[in-house]
Amino acid sequence: MTLSFTLGVHQLWDEVQTMQTPGLYWLNADREQDAKTFTNQMIAAQPIDCNAALISIGAPPAEIVGGPENFTNGPAKLPIFLLPQEEKALLQLSEDLTRILNPRESLLVLFSPASFWESIEKEVLTRWVTNINTWLNQRRCTLLVICHGSGVNNIRKIFISKHRQLWGLASLRGLQDEYRYDVAFWCNQNGVSASLDTVILHDGQGWRIEEEKPRTLQPRNDDFLYLAHANVLEGAPPLSENWSLFGSNKALADAAYAAQAATLIFSLKQNDQIDELAHLVHGLRRQRGNALKLIVRENAPCLRFSDERLLLACGANLIIPYNAPLSRSLTMIESVQGQVFPRHVPADINVLLKAMRPLNMKGYIPHPRFCETMLALMNNALLPEDSKGLLIALRPVPGLKVRQALTLCHIRRFGDLVTLDDERMTLFLSSCRLNDLDVALRHIFPLPVDEVFSNRMVWYQDKQIIAEIHQMQQSRPPHWQEPDVADIHRSNDPAAGSGKRAPQVPYPITLLHARGRESAS
Repeated sequence: MTLSFTLGVHQLWDEVQTMQTPGLYWLNADREQDAKTFTNQMIAAQPIDCNAALISIGAPPAEIVGGPENFTNGPAKLPIFLLPQEEKALLQLSEDLTRILNPRESLLVLFSPASFWESIEKEVLTRWVTNINTWLNQRRCTLLVICHGSGVNNIRKIFISKHRQLWGLASLRGLQDEYRYDVAFWCNQNGVSASLDTVILHDGQGWRIEEEKPRTLQPRNDDFLYLAHANVLEGAPPLSENWSLFGSNKALADAAYAAQAATLIFSLKQNDQIDELAHLVHGLRRQRGNALKLIVRENAPCLRFSDERLLLACGANLIIPYNAPLSRSLTMIESVQGQVFPRHVPADINVLLKAMRPLNMKGYIPHPRFCETMLALMNNALLPEDSKGLLIALRPVPGLKVRQALTLCHIRRFGDLVTLDDERMTLFLSSCRLNDLDVALRHIFPLPVDEVFSNRMVWYQDKQIIAEIHQMQQSRPPHWQEPDVADIHRSNDPAAGSGKRAPQVPYPITLLHARGRESAS
């Protein structure tokens, strides 16, 4: 009988969670904490006589598994090792394990961040996979690599075609209010499974699969109907008897709660309508299903990138930009006919609002806090990868101190942050696209940016931003002092740098005391 190990997910089919010996399996997780809890449950699911070991890269193994009191089940012994985050250490892993552990028919778990694998050249990584497979066959061992953090999608792209070297490749994806277990391929004694995507739950019972209840589909008899705000047609009458116009988005939504597959077209003119519209779209999508076509037409320029993401996450099929003429808008409306909304929409809209909205802070923050905030933001798996914002480093022109340049920086949007070091100013613009950078800088600085700063560097990918933040933490001078509070207030004061002085408040000043006046006389 072939020796095998399990991932330990309750009610998950054996075909996609059993690992046979020998074999090399790879599991990606968006969040480090999810990877830790998954590792603990997987180790606890092994029998007491199982030979297992945990090797960690980056994080101390004790932080992953905790103390002995955390394990009432699982192997009787669990050797743990910390591997340096270096390519040389990885290439010597098999030799070190042979010398120290001498494993036979064992389960080896390698816990590592995605950034470590991204730092290794593809050719070196491919050669390591080939060599470790040879070693696993000789030792009749199973190696499970649990990779976590930003960049797991890039790792998946590398290994998606390595089905001859890997026995299994799967991903644990965290959505707003649920998780998805996505299996690219998985091989064991039960056969080969591929292209499987299912909901996986994580609660007090651990990681488990919930059986989906079959849904009875209602007949669609209204997919030819169009319910629209009157502003969508720009004052034109209904285009046919199938069109119905309404004076407000609320009236449109109320009429649509009996629809099944109709097309609903909302109008958006002001930024303060976004929250209300998001609630309407979310409620319709959750209650009326995925056959409904929900469209938002922007009748005035008011949508930011983060607002578009919020409406799409709430269930909108399409957002028509404000500069699209009516003829083009009608063509875009026709393009969604017959569509079924493909994405999951969380039951609680507050989860979406919290995930899609920028940080509840703006302006200047001290250097250490800036770095900590940026790293936490980059590791937020709820935000889209490589679309969280831009990091910009600005070096003032000769003769202008960086603290003086801070007084010209007027940040108004929540989520936009700035900090200083000895020689440059570092800005983070939340949910800003690269092609909108010049426009954003013109709104922040009252003077031309090229006249104030002599050099500008921009990072827009998550791994680039993380690497630069780590560099900022290491290179910051220890003697650096933060700017005065007055400078910070001036940097966030809209009146500063605009030629207008802030209003002065008079207060009394005593020039001479009474006794002083008597002695003077």
